[in-house]
Amino acid sequence: MAGTTFVARKQRSRGSERRLQDSFLADGERRLLVSIAEGLPAWINSDHLTILGFAAQIATGLSYVLAGMNPGWLLVGAGALVANWLGDSLDGTLARVRQQLRPRYGFYVDHMLDSIGAVALMAGLAFSGYMAPLVAVVLLVLFLLLSIQSYLATYALGEFRLSFWRFGPTELRLALIAGNLALLGWPTVSPARYRLFDVGGTIGATIMAAMLAYFTARNIYRLYRLERIR
Repeated sequence: MAGTTFVARKQRSRGSERRLQDSFLADGERRLLVSIAEGLPAWINSDHLTILGFAAQIATGLSYVLAGMNPGWLLVGAGALVANWLGDSLDGTLARVRQQLRPRYGFYVDHMLDSIGAVALMAGLAFSGYMAPLVAVVLLVLFLLLSIQSYLATYALGEFRLSFWRFGPTELRLALIAGNLALLGWPTVSPARYRLFDVGGTIGATIMAAMLAYFTARNIYRLYRLERIR
């Protein structure tokens, strides 16, 4: 049994885990990314795209801080989110198209930078004046907990989940872009005059908490059944 477990873990470390991506836009996005990857010049590689995605996420956080002084920076932030999508989503696709996979390196670098970028983005929102710091902190904690849940499931079950309830990173970016554009005209929600991003963030946090509870409970049950003491 111990030998089987060791072999399974060794296989998963080479990238044999199942990638679960069933978000609303997944199929169309996959075809678009492959098309873009096939047309990229040879001098562009996956590392370049990873750096682009990370830099764009940092720029998004900075744009929120600056938007507190000049709302025009919200448009810059929307553009940075598009650049983040391009770099973060295309790096792995390019590696698969060119058959240049580095599963352990890619997994570690991509998701470590994603976590750092998420901290920068939510810190930007917390200092922007468009979202209460407490809401930003709660969203960040829930995002990191969902990420931890996914990484542990990758190790324990051989499944890496990229979306939850058909909602993934691309849908989240689109929601943020829509929010940025909405803030230009409606920074508050009438009649109570709550900040738009506080309302949206509270709804998002509630959904993320439900996702975390559901998938954690489901995976605990699955692992209990797989390793039941008889």
